Amino acid sequence: MNHGYTYQSTLAAGQATPWRVEDIIGGEKRLDFSKPFMPEALAWMDKLTFLSADEKRILNQIRGNTYLSIFELVEEFILPFALDEARPHLLDGDYRLRALLQLASEEAKHIQLFKTFKREFAKGFGTECAVIGPADEVAKAVLNHQPLAVAIAILQIEWMSQRHYLESIKDDQQLDLQFKSLLKNHWVEEAQHAKTDTLVVEWLAEGKTEDQIMEAIEEFLDIGAFLDNGLTQQVEFDMDAFMRATGRELTDAEKEEFRRVQKQANRWTYLGSGMTHEKVLATLESLTPKARQRIESVAPAFC
Repeated sequence: MNHGYTYQSTLAAGQATPWRVEDIIGGEKRLDFSKPFMPEALAWMDKLTFLSADEKRILNQIRGNTYLSIFELVEEFILPFALDEARPHLLDGDYRLRALLQLASEEAKHIQLFKTFKREFAKGFGTECAVIGPADEVAKAVLNHQPLAVAIAILQIEWMSQRHYLESIKDDQQLDLQFKSLLKNHWVEEAQHAKTDTLVVEWLAEGKTEDQIMEAIEEFLDIGAFLDNGLTQQVEFDMDAFMRATGRELTDAEKEEFRRVQKQANRWTYLGSGMTHEKVLATLESLTPKARQRIESVAPAFC
């Protein structure tokens, strides 16, 4: 695949843009709960016509907490995956090893960032918001699949985060600036991770037959189905948090509408937007055109 990425260049780019968790959250750097956190393209608040403007803002903030919590959840399996792939090559002393270790270090930093955010959110929002997990059980289930399948899942997550920031978040002037700052700093490092992950997918696919690659694609879809089930449960958690935060009990009809809209919003945010990313599809096509065709055949359900 002629993308021009190298482990050396992603390593150098990451080293050129360092940031510390304490520089971007905590102390005087506080969330503004008078503003929304998530762009409409991901939150789908306007589709819930039975909510008032204030109720949409509150639900939007719940979705913002969920968004970073889900990223924390997935990065808690990306981190051990990167370390597992690096461990057999610790004595190689090459750029691939260093790029993998840098990726792992930055994912650990992102986990710390998101945990810090959740503490700040809890103090300011005042209502407990449940999130699917626990993280170690999610990681165990995902990492039980073959490495190439996991690497493809990570690839779509990394490019997904790029798409979210560049297409929906960066130029949205209505969002809380502190929340946008967290996403911007996350995006800066994930931009290099997406390139490193592209190289890892290609590396793990080396020497595999088309049938073996398609087996990995089916396992990738199994991972997606597992995450999709969790996202369905997350809708229930978000609805419960919304009703407790607002004191409003939704009618049965409103609950069904909430579930329908927010389930599809979650599917697009965490699955469809990554599965349909052209960089993801191009990488899969470079492995075998059948891989791209298979993903394109199932992606509409998540869009």
